[in-house]
Amino acid sequence: MNTHTSNSLVLSFTVACLLCLGISAAYAGKPKPASKTDTPQQSRVEKKQLSEKQSDKNKKVQSLFDGKTLGKWEIVKKYDFQAHGPIKVRDGAIVIDAGSPASGIRWTGKMPRIDYEITLDAKRTTGSDFFCGMTFPIKKTYCTLIIGGWGGTIIGLSNINGSAASENEACTVGEFESNRWYKIRLRVTSAKIEVWIDKEKVIDQPTADRKFTIWWEQEPMRPLGIATWLTGSALKNIELKKLDAAETKKAGTGNVE
Repeated sequence: MNTHTSNSLVLSFTVACLLCLGISAAYAGKPKPASKTDTPQQSRVEKKQLSEKQSDKNKKVQSLFDGKTLGKWEIVKKYDFQAHGPIKVRDGAIVIDAGSPASGIRWTGKMPRIDYEITLDAKRTTGSDFFCGMTFPIKKTYCTLIIGGWGGTIIGLSNINGSAASENEACTVGEFESNRWYKIRLRVTSAKIEVWIDKEKVIDQPTADRKFTIWWEQEPMRPLGIATWLTGSALKNIELKKLDAAETKKAGTGNVE
């Protein structure tokens, strides 16, 4: 090999090395594409985040009926409930037969006194009076939500400033078909008592400067009870949700649907 050929090979080799170094430097500043191992890791992170969100939701929402047994619900037997109708669980619902005059159940578990929401599905099965008379706490006192009272149409709160559901400012009316499920939602905060039936808001009652009480007949229903009057009903999907500070604030401004 002559000197000229040797020099040419050295030059070619040097150029090749410089080109490789240049290419390596150019790619060093670019982000690396995601490897196949990144996807499972990302998936695990996403699953963890979803699990945490579901856990937070579960902490706030409590099922009060498992669809199989009465659980912590007890049958009320005092006062107007002495001649209650049979109460049993059937087909995933609590079936309350008509009493003479009243039938009802009472929750014996823990219950918040403010900033909470109760939801349930209810239907009238027999009779023509209220099929959901729900007594609930509001701070140190109680009130009763009436659905379908006074002949079947009155929706209201008993009592506000001593006046019954048919006589006070929260009173409204609605038509209720027998054997049709209605989704009832009650929200209780310091600012308001709000009620929805299906997706329609039917009560938006401020609490300021109002006194809330219950009739003495409803005292056995405390702290949370659901009663009927000369009427049979069925209940299911009963849930209690504790409201956080943000939800309570929105509820007070009327921005929550």
